Amino acid sequence: MTSAPQLATYFHVHLVSDSTGETLNAMARAVCARFNNVLPIEHIYALVRSKRQLDRALGEIANAPGVVLHTIVEEELRTHLEEGCQRLEMPCFGALDPMISALSWYLGAPLSTRVGAQYALDTDYFNRMDALSYALGHDDGHGGQDLSTADVVLVGVSRTSKTPTCIYLAHRGVRAANVPLIPTSPTPAALFALKGVPVVGLTVSPDRLVQIRRNRLRSAKENRDNTYVDTEAVRAEIVAARRLFERQGWPVIDVTRRSVEETAAAVINILSGGHGHVEVLG
Repeated sequence: MTSAPQLATYFHVHLVSDSTGETLNAMARAVCARFNNVLPIEHIYALVRSKRQLDRALGEIANAPGVVLHTIVEEELRTHLEEGCQRLEMPCFGALDPMISALSWYLGAPLSTRVGAQYALDTDYFNRMDALSYALGHDDGHGGQDLSTADVVLVGVSRTSKTPTCIYLAHRGVRAANVPLIPTSPTPAALFALKGVPVVGLTVSPDRLVQIRRNRLRSAKENRDNTYVDTEAVRAEIVAARRLFERQGWPVIDVTRRSVEETAAAVINILSGGHGHVEVLG
């Protein structure tokens, strides 16, 4: 005898933030995902920075009873929200309070009351955005021959994690370009003419590369020349790339057993430790 399917439980969750609300929304979804058959109906009130805005939010909260989560920093607004929820007999929680209290106790440090502090548009933020734009504009050999303004250039055969590594580096403020090594095309001359810009070679085991390429073709429903996934042809590609790296004295990172984050960390270590020939094993 089959049991009847369990019906989902819906409830209203009100997310009140004095900033963009992204942090609060991500936290609420992560918590609700821990419960089976529980589906929140989200009401988001972002950039709430005045009592007038807060009163409008409280009016909507009154019309859809549920749980109230907030990340309000300013003490007067926070009190106004909590007292309003108390009058409505609705639970109200400061989403970050437990972690903030624990860290404050551990660090012995005073709290910042600056609204939206985590989204400050400082120099680092604009540097990261610039680096991201650069990485996208110089992906897979695009951006012409202009590699001289890069902080680093990654080189490797197809599917050696060049693009995701460049994107990750961009989020660390590193302007990274990447150039693919294609058996049927000459390596761009600009790569050999670079002065003062480090070049890092990425390599991978032939078996792993064949697996990655086959998965890529399968997911994209593409048909390519058999040499793209032929083990011997792939091995020849990798050997040719390794010989190029050796001739040029470029540092080499084996990405076979590395995550993108680990590869990016290895690149940063190379940048901070000099540009001589370095072999970073997987």
